[in-house]
Amino acid sequence: MTSINTNRAAMTALASLNMTQKRLDSTQEHISTGLRVNSATDNAAYWSIATTMKSDNSALSTIKDALGLASATIDVTYTALNSEVTTVQKIKDKLVAAAAPGVDKAKIQTEIAALQGQLKSTADSANFSGENWLSVDSSAPGYNASKSILSSFSRSTAGVSIQTISFDGDTTKLFDANDKSGILDKEDTTTNGGVAYSTATLDISAMSTSPNDTADLKQMISYVDASLTKLTNAAANVGALKTRVDAQSNFVTTLMDAVTRGVGSLVDADMSEESTKLQALQVQQQLGTQALSIANQSSQAILKLFQG
Repeated sequence: MTSINTNRAAMTALASLNMTQKRLDSTQEHISTGLRVNSATDNAAYWSIATTMKSDNSALSTIKDALGLASATIDVTYTALNSEVTTVQKIKDKLVAAAAPGVDKAKIQTEIAALQGQLKSTADSANFSGENWLSVDSSAPGYNASKSILSSFSRSTAGVSIQTISFDGDTTKLFDANDKSGILDKEDTTTNGGVAYSTATLDISAMSTSPNDTADLKQMISYVDASLTKLTNAAANVGALKTRVDAQSNFVTTLMDAVTRGVGSLVDADMSEESTKLQALQVQQQLGTQALSIANQSSQAILKLFQG
């Protein structure tokens, strides 16, 4: 039946053209954004997974920054500890030299005092972003000897969790302004003279060659040697911590890359496929436009039936 009210061919051609146009718009959006899943309407399941994983990756990026900051703090601490080990070794050498008969202990003390000043200066300078693990004040508000370093972020059925690396700051503190409980300012008392001293404050300038003073000097040498051992152990502990933090940082970087690849496999568009699809749809659009034009022209043929 031929009708001037209903052009079925044109309606079919228009519906086909509209469908082609929607697919063309979708393909162009994939190409412009680089994503085949750009919103929940594209694929709700994939979009939900990708959004969650992107959020977790952002949290991992924060963890990576925290590890970088911790690594820098640890590196400063380790460098300062190595310097302190060298300085204490020199103080020990000076004390051993002072045990020799006939030496001027006052002059040796002048050299020791300079080294002691270097000990305090180095510890006070081991500061990074407000963190100093060597020169502390345990009475300060908010002070915590236990150092906690953010190390990882994970998600499970039970929810999200944050892992940390803990380190005992009491094993590395050299000076404590509160109670002098650090490795270098902790005091001992000479057996014979009854004089309080520490590695950072000992003074041999007034010592003589008497048996009592000689015994006290040997006591100081042993005490400084014990401090040197503690410093060496502290440097080893900090070095091990730095190795662990650096390894964790590398792992977090690798994990972030893996998550990024996983998200990409879910939502990224295959540009070669989309390019091929775009060309095919453009041809379909052109053909659909021509088909609609031909269908609309069929109504004009009805006029010929009424021409005399």
